[in-house]
Amino acid sequence: MARKIGSRYTAHQILGRGSAGTVWLGEGPDGPVAIKLLREDLASDQELVSRFVQERTALLGLEHPHVVSVRDLVVDGNDLALVMDLVRGTDLRTRLDRERRLAPEAAVAVVADVADGLAAAHAAGVVHRDVKPENVLLDMQGPLGPGGAHPALLTDFGVAKLIDTPRRTRATKIIGTPDYLAPEIVEGLPPRAAVDIYALATVLYELLAGFTPFGGGHPGAVLRRHVTETVVPLPGIPDELWQLLVQCLAKAPASRLRASELSVRLRELLPMLAGMAPLDVDEPDAEQQEDDPEESAASPAAASAAEPVRRRGAVPLVPGAKPADSNRDTHTSMRVPAPDELAGGARGTARAPRAAGAPRPGSARNRATARRRRIAVGAGAVALVAAIGVGTWLATGGDEDGTGPQDTRNSAPAAP
Repeated sequence: MARKIGSRYTAHQILGRGSAGTVWLGEGPDGPVAIKLLREDLASDQELVSRFVQERTALLGLEHPHVVSVRDLVVDGNDLALVMDLVRGTDLRTRLDRERRLAPEAAVAVVADVADGLAAAHAAGVVHRDVKPENVLLDMQGPLGPGGAHPALLTDFGVAKLIDTPRRTRATKIIGTPDYLAPEIVEGLPPRAAVDIYALATVLYELLAGFTPFGGGHPGAVLRRHVTETVVPLPGIPDELWQLLVQCLAKAPASRLRASELSVRLRELLPMLAGMAPLDVDEPDAEQQEDDPEESAASPAAASAAEPVRRRGAVPLVPGAKPADSNRDTHTSMRVPAPDELAGGARGTARAPRAAGAPRPGSARNRATARRRRIAVGAGAVALVAAIGVGTWLATGGDEDGTGPQDTRNSAPAAP
């Protein structure tokens, strides 16, 4: 059903939903557009509307081939909307859902495009603050790049900043998606350009591996890993690419590359990545019950205890949101962990990728294997004890008192 957005735009159909609002396919004076209509509760927040208007110049002035440009901002009654260029394609999350991971050449080409867009934004003084696959669009009508990658454009600039008002978050809240949050945000520091580099490096890791380096489980655990854990190497990628990832995932913001430097370095690596197949590693905490069908069939209890596969990169926050919409969530509001919570270290949370097919430590399959080993060891111990007991019985002749029958083969006859 069509609806008017301000006096110049008409929204025709919904393209997607997220925690910040709904994206519509629309029509404007200059043709088709994408309209991000923010939630009504946001539109009724006068402080946010004021910030919305204040950000107008910065958002409208951001023009780059790898940035989805904002054409207009609409404030009309209960409508608060960003009118953006329409990209004919899909988002990176949808591609990941379909393919699980990308070949290294294609992954690096996509991230290099996004780094180009971030470089332009940072030069204009704009920090994205919510870089993740959901906010990277792939232009299916654009020319193919290295590895067959479609041109990538970063979208949703300014949305995190608009929603992150002091009254909403105060000093005890943080805004973002847990898997991609830089350590300094978790520790309550103001977001600078380096947070986008950390998030983009996390996206590159996810494109290569099929999972994020610190994600999985409760959001609080994810936040602590960002601060306390060191990223675990991915097998099968060139050392030059790995060192680049490590530098951009550094805990200290000053140690990370700038967006322009990252783009150049990534494009320099493209020739050595040509023809490489996608990595063959398994997610550390996603254990398929099918990994051990024999154990599942033999032990229904063990099968029921198997851990479910968990999606990455999105935490559903919209009350009543449908599962299909949860991967479009844009922001997560969370309490900043206290220092003592962050001081627990990475003990017990190691997340080393596994070779394909290998059981994860602590998983149902791994526990079943360990249980079979314990049973085998126990049976061996019982057999050993039994053998020792039989040997002792034979050595003493078998009587309970240990005297037993005498061997008289070489003894003298008894006296009459």
